[in-house]
Amino acid sequence: MSHVAGTGSSFTLLVVLFILLIIVGSAYTF
Repeated sequence: MSHVAGTGSSFTLLVVLFILLIIVGSAYTF
């Protein structure tokens, strides 16, 4: 992952946070 820098890493971080948010939301829903 070190070769991916700049907007690539930022986009990946946003995707990871978004997925975690969905998982947490589902956990609280159920």
